[in-house]
Amino acid sequence: MRLKPNLLAAWALAAATGWAGLFPGHAFSQTPYFQGKTITVVRGGSPGGTGDMQAKALIPYLKKYIPGEPHIIIENMPGAAGRKAANYIYASAKPDGLRIAAVGAGLVAGPILGLAGAKYDLAKLIYLGSTESGDPYIFLSRKEAGFDSIEKLRAASGLRIGAQAVGHPIYVSGRIFAYLLGIKEPRLVVGYGGPELDLALAQGEVDARANSADTVVRRNREALEKGLFHIHATITIPKGKFHPRFANVPELDSFAKNENERRLVNLYRTFLYPRWPYLLPPGTPGEIVKTLRAAMARAFQDAEFHREFKKLMAGDPTPLTGEEVEAAIRELPREPEVVGLYKKIADQGPLPPR
Repeated sequence: MRLKPNLLAAWALAAATGWAGLFPGHAFSQTPYFQGKTITVVRGGSPGGTGDMQAKALIPYLKKYIPGEPHIIIENMPGAAGRKAANYIYASAKPDGLRIAAVGAGLVAGPILGLAGAKYDLAKLIYLGSTESGDPYIFLSRKEAGFDSIEKLRAASGLRIGAQAVGHPIYVSGRIFAYLLGIKEPRLVVGYGGPELDLALAQGEVDARANSADTVVRRNREALEKGLFHIHATITIPKGKFHPRFANVPELDSFAKNENERRLVNLYRTFLYPRWPYLLPPGTPGEIVKTLRAAMARAFQDAEFHREFKKLMAGDPTPLTGEEVEAAIRELPREPEVVGLYKKIADQGPLPPR
């Protein structure tokens, strides 16, 4: 028996509806999970810093490649060098893909070193990617302080080195520089945000600071042009990759006296390799992870993202995929002697003797 066209259409619709009920993942039309939703990027830092700028460069393109194009907002959650935001995403955020933490390099160092406030398991967090894969660090002093040589730095006592908080990468790098450069009884002055620390240095509240080379160039271009800083040493990340502006600055490894001190610098490099990782809570469903990782990877490949990043950061992005960040976390060096030395330097007591 031949069906009339209208009966045939009705039969086809009924069959399709039945199949969709049996196989919901194969429905002919399906509303994307993220459509009409808002994703909050919980930024482990203060507004205006490097991580904030990178998040602003990324978010329009991340939104572009997430099916459903959800609204994405930034919520700043400073504290404990990003570990407060990491603790939140690990233990308090609902694993539904609508809360993503964006945390600096302090994320990795905290649990490895047993730093206060690190209440998360690196192996259980889910990594979406990182907008950068490491950036050389430099140690500089203001010109008016008069430290125009390593010898003058070493002759001084109680040098005031500015930083954000104990355990923050800027704090730790400042202490590592001071330790290997042989500065006597350095005094770390903490409590600043990134831009505030630039101002403190300019006004003479502190004598010196460590910072990423890209950030120094982006935020202090005029001061650099006027020669208002003395640049004393650099930690290249990865090893041997100098910032072009500071290619003739001594590498900190050259001041090491033994293999453990060289490994100390290398451990710090490894901590900073996934520079600004983006995280999901443990237990986030695999399909959501897959969707967000794919969107992040496509955003990183977008030429417009690269242009926006360079406009804000005065340099090109060096992104890592979620899988690459995961592998870097898994392969972290953990030699007890080196970790023990690093922990002493990352703390707030006197620097260990050499």
